[in-house]
Amino acid sequence: MKKDIHPDYHEIKIVMNDGTEYMTRSTYGETGATLMLDIDPTTHPAWTGGGQHLVDRGGRVSRFKNKYKGFMQG
Repeated sequence: MKKDIHPDYHEIKIVMNDGTEYMTRSTYGETGATLMLDIDPTTHPAWTGGGQHLVDRGGRVSRFKNKYKGFMQG
């Protein structure tokens, strides 16, 4: 491995939205830095299951369905 080309890998503190804190290793900031998360698994719909709806912007989903409507019939 080449010397002096990789970022420093050190311990930082992660603080989630609910106040939970944990230590991890990262290249973020410097040793002892704190990373406050705006979005985390306790609030994001991808993990909480909320807000699951498909928004068809510009008819993309409709065009896809029309293009492949006879492809997979089950």
